[in-house]
Amino acid sequence: MKLLTTLSLIIFFISCSENKLNRLDFLVGTWKNSEKGLYEVWEMDENNTLKGYSYTLKNNEKVISEFLRIYKLENSTVYEAKVIHQNEGKAILFALNEKIKSTLSFENNNHDFPKKIQYKRIDINKIEVKVLGDNEQGFSYFYVRQ
Repeated sequence: MKLLTTLSLIIFFISCSENKLNRLDFLVGTWKNSEKGLYEVWEMDENNTLKGYSYTLKNNEKVISEFLRIYKLENSTVYEAKVIHQNEGKAILFALNEKIKSTLSFENNNHDFPKKIQYKRIDINKIEVKVLGDNEQGFSYFYVRQ
């Protein structure tokens, strides 16, 4: 009986941690913001890490503006952004606010701007991204799946 209880608890905790990552699955793919000509690409690797990048097209060539990653770090889900030609090439980390269920809200209140990067699934082919600073000031835009 103890073995069955222990196994049940292990399976429960593994499924809970996987569910947190599964919550991010909708991001996988290529997304386009037609107004800004901005693209964001996300792929899931074999370690359940989402890897991505943002780019624009210039003369039909990709010009990458940032590299992105979402992964587990200790007990948190972390969004990592490395913006080209900013912050000496160092990554900025934002932790997923697990209390917010309707939106993926990655937050770092110690960063100057942004303090929050939020992804909200509108439907299977559309997401809203908000980039927010102090007092929830910032900007938002929509991506459409390509």
